[in-house]
Amino acid sequence: MLALISTILAQIDQAESGLSAIGAGLGYGLAAIGPGVGIGIVVGNAITAMARQPESAGVARTTMFLGIAFTEALALIGFVVFILLLP
Repeated sequence: MLALISTILAQIDQAESGLSAIGAGLGYGLAAIGPGVGIGIVVGNAITAMARQPESAGVARTTMFLGIAFTEALALIGFVVFILLLP
């Protein structure tokens, strides 16, 4: 009887660790949606600015890359947070 209980508890522990990994993966996937949308908005607006004023394309491109870098940092922070949540 004691062996059966210890086997059941071991299976519950394995299931719990598997579910926490799935939860962390889902959490990071949801956290990556915001930066993905943000990068799309930044690039779209930069392309619009370059099309309207081609002479300022260099400044718009530099600003676009800075915006992409800062937005991508949010995705990396989300990745680190959800990795740290894993036991």
